Amino acid sequence: MAVKKAGGWRRQAVTEIYDNPWIRVTHEQVITPAGTDGIYGVVHFKNLAVGIVPIDAQGHTWLVRQSRYPLDQYTWEIPEGGAPLTEDPLAAARRELAEETGLVAAHWEELLHLHTSNSVTDERAVVYVARQLTQGPSAPEDTEDIEVRRLPLTEAIAMALSGEITDALSVAALLKLALVSELPAAVSE
Repeated sequence: MAVKKAGGWRRQAVTEIYDNPWIRVTHEQVITPAGTDGIYGVVHFKNLAVGIVPIDAQGHTWLVRQSRYPLDQYTWEIPEGGAPLTEDPLAAARRELAEETGLVAAHWEELLHLHTSNSVTDERAVVYVARQLTQGPSAPEDTEDIEVRRLPLTEAIAMALSGEITDALSVAALLKLALVSELPAAVSE
């Protein structure tokens, strides 16, 4: 029996193709909104993506540069990581910020929610702004080869605007901050 989905889609059958601790991939037999038979491949994430934009009293933020295996290149990003779906996202954000930068924040506010690539995945993300920062030791995971950089928030936003930062979560967070914050006119133009 077909399962009704949003927009007129109907799922007829699901076959699990791959599974690991982070993702599950399914091949799905579907009926399209136009009523034709079709297929869909979906990557199901087992974690919520969490990102953090730490901002200090001087208007500086921290970015991390790390190698990203699928891209075979280094990327600049806001501190970010994954939260098991059963974990409080804010607790995961606190952990990721401390692991990657050594920073601990006294004040947290939610900045945005987004879907990272909704045409082929169900991954969801949340980004926080962290303030009232205290520096401590970092403790990156074995898979992280991180370089940490403190810079003016306006410079990080300029990096997102110029394409130097390409990570979707980082770009979305920095550009939203550019729109909602009182920043110098040169950044928001």
